[in-house]
Amino acid sequence: MSKADLIFIEMCKDILENGYSSEGQVVRARWEDGTPAHTIKKFCVVNRYNLAEEFPILTLRPTNLKAAIDELLWIWQKKSNNIKDLNSHIWDSWADENGSIGKAYGYQLGIKHKYKEGEFDQVDRVLYDLRHNPYSRRIIVNMYNHSDLHAMNLYPCAYSVTFNVTGKKLNAILNQRSQDILVANNWNVCQYAILVHMFAQVSGLEAGELVHVIADAHIYDRHIPMVKELITRPVYPAPKLHINPDVKDFYDFKVEDFVLEGYQRGPQIKIPVAI
Repeated sequence: MSKADLIFIEMCKDILENGYSSEGQVVRARWEDGTPAHTIKKFCVVNRYNLAEEFPILTLRPTNLKAAIDELLWIWQKKSNNIKDLNSHIWDSWADENGSIGKAYGYQLGIKHKYKEGEFDQVDRVLYDLRHNPYSRRIIVNMYNHSDLHAMNLYPCAYSVTFNVTGKKLNAILNQRSQDILVANNWNVCQYAILVHMFAQVSGLEAGELVHVIADAHIYDRHIPMVKELITRPVYPAPKLHINPDVKDFYDFKVEDFVLEGYQRGPQIKIPVAI
């Protein structure tokens, strides 16, 4: 059975049984009808996924891997902050009339910085280090730029990644300040698992561990019945991820280069999203 499902189930049980409710507090998020969107949360949830063993996609319900990869490429490869470069509508609520989400996410990754070795943006710096100095303990990407927060339509949720090579395995720590567990947890896990695989393939490395650190792991009040039903469902074996082996340049990857074989999953859930 999928270990990603077991991790998700245990995390949800812990939040539901031991979490802290925001009832009685003033909260920012609202439901579509204007009602305050309260949560039950746990502080600092840490989940570990061994990418050498399996691809960590949920089988309890479908995760749209193609759309998740498309958003990942939008941020990390295109380094875009405009939803016109994205093939889904998940960012529409945070975009202005021109399609911009402000100086967030891809915008931050595209800013060039000066280093001793030359001038790079953050993604190209990772690629350079993995090829020339893979055992560096300084391979870090950070999108939480305080000087630009005022110009971001949404502060970054998944805001930093630390890469670390051990032997021939590329590992990563994803730091996330906040996460809507039902809507976004496996979406982000799949995205950053794919990112590790991408960087590993073009750097002559193997995918190792993805460690996901969530500062505020929460379940919204209207999601609680859905989560309770979801975690009682059957769990299926993890599918096999196939990546086009001919891609050697990070910027040549396309959504079509990633294929899941044998992806069994339960039925989808219609989930209301708090904004």
